[in-house]
Amino acid sequence: MNKLEGKIALITGGGSGIGLATAKQFVNEGAYVFITDLRDSALAAAIKEIGGNVAGVQGDVSNLSDLDRLFAQIKLDKGRLDIVFRERRYRTAARPVRDDNRGAL
Repeated sequence: MNKLEGKIALITGGGSGIGLATAKQFVNEGAYVFITDLRDSALAAAIKEIGGNVAGVQGDVSNLSDLDRLFAQIKLDKGRLDIVFRERRYRTAARPVRDDNRGAL
C-alpha cells in the first residue's frame, strides 16, 4: 500500500518548482491532490504533467476570498482535507535602500 493512499492533499504553489514536484510525489504515493497557483497557464501545464488524481484551483492564498473558494471546492469535490503542504514564495516590492529604511529590509 502507498503511504498516502486515500488521503486528500492541498499543495499551494503547485504549478511549478517544489510545489509541482511535491504534488507529483504525493500522487505517486496514492493521494488525490489539489494544487493552487496564481497562474492559470501554470496550473493547466502542471495538471497535464501530473496526469490523474489532481485538480487545480487558481487563486492567491493570501487572499481570503480565494481561500474560501478553494476550501469550498475541496469540500464539494472530496468532503475533507487530510494534508496541507504550503510551498512558500516571497514577493517583495523593489525599493531603494536608503539610510532611513535600511532596517526594514
